[in-house]
Amino acid sequence: VQLQASGGGLVQTGGSLRLSCTASGRTFGAMAWFRQAPGKEREFVAAIRRRTSVTYADSVKGRFTISGDNGRGTAELQMNSLKQEKTAVYYCAGTSTSPILSSLRQPATYEYWGKGTLVTVSS
Repeated sequence: VQLQASGGGLVQTGGSLRLSCTASGRTFGAMAWFRQAPGKEREFVAAIRRRTSVTYADSVKGRFTISGDNGRGTAELQMNSLKQEKTAVYYCAGTSTSPILSSLRQPATYEYWGKGTLVTVSS
């Protein structure tokens, strides 16, 4: 299973960007976005389970919105008010299981990963 992430690019601090993730024909129990800044650990950003159950990292609450249809293998991440310190590669992930909400933030929950899309935030 290959997840295809797209939508990354260069954006100014305070700007917006929308990322998309697709795994055509695949059904997931949950999908998520993680990011990894240079020299940093991969960190959780947002996850969606069964279309309506969502959770966010505290650092992006109120600025990012995740949406999508796990049953069709799609997930989008609308990012607003981007901050310069969060230039990173954004990774899409999916799981065929039905994880509990508390486990959605853990990378180990997801068995499928995309190659990532780079988001560069400039001042």
